[in-house]
Amino acid sequence: MTTEQKQDEAWMAIALDEAARAAAAGEVPVGAVLVEKGEMLVSAHNAPIMENDPTAHAEILALRRASQFKNNYRLPGTTLYVTIEPCTMCVGAIVHARVNRLVFGAPEPRAGAVISQQRLLDVPSYNHQVEYVGGVLAEECGRLLQDFFRSKR
Repeated sequence: MTTEQKQDEAWMAIALDEAARAAAAGEVPVGAVLVEKGEMLVSAHNAPIMENDPTAHAEILALRRASQFKNNYRLPGTTLYVTIEPCTMCVGAIVHARVNRLVFGAPEPRAGAVISQQRLLDVPSYNHQVEYVGGVLAEECGRLLQDFFRSKR
């Protein structure tokens, strides 16, 4: 395992902790961590129910918080770790924020916009290209979601 892969797993473990917080609050368990130069800028988890906001996905909240912290809506040089493949809305925000790299855990077969349903980060016409890696701690990320939805049935 390379150093980068070890770092990716370590950051994803923190995103999984955020996802667990979401589950404990009754939210779909998705967590995100935004990293710059090996330092965590922010972490977040899904909160659309708590915030009465359909856009309060973990990725969006992390990008909002980091933009406020950095006093800049652009976040170049950052890596976003998220426990599940982002949806269309979140991919758009990632591109607009100029995130350099996206690392996600489990694929999202119904609404994933990176590899599952759409390949939006592969669109060559965007004015910013985002590198991406999927499948980091995918089993753990997927299990958290499965357990959450199983408990709701």
